[in-house]
Amino acid sequence: MSKQAVKKTMNEPSVTDLLNNLRELIISGRQKALRAVDVVQVQTCWELGRHIVEFEQGGAGRAEFGTRLLPHLAKELSAEFGAGFDTTNIRKMRQFYQLFPIRDALRLEL
Repeated sequence: MSKQAVKKTMNEPSVTDLLNNLRELIISGRQKALRAVDVVQVQTCWELGRHIVEFEQGGAGRAEFGTRLLPHLAKELSAEFGAGFDTTNIRKMRQFYQLFPIRDALRLEL
């Protein structure tokens, strides 16, 4: 191998280096995407809880109506959007909003 060929090889990044850089970019991008999805999921659950609480506060005969509301919402939302919207989760979303009624305070807690 000539001196020129050795010098050229030493100055050029290797395919291994390129692959390592690409791997780092992919891993970093995926991590950022997961964090973004998590943030949106938390915000969505908070908003669902807010809407439910505000709807309940505007309803008449709240005690009786409230006991039927969450199972009804769970049935309808589960049928349309699948798992994750059972009565227990709907109740937790409602409680989530009640614990953090100020959205900016929620951001600080997370």
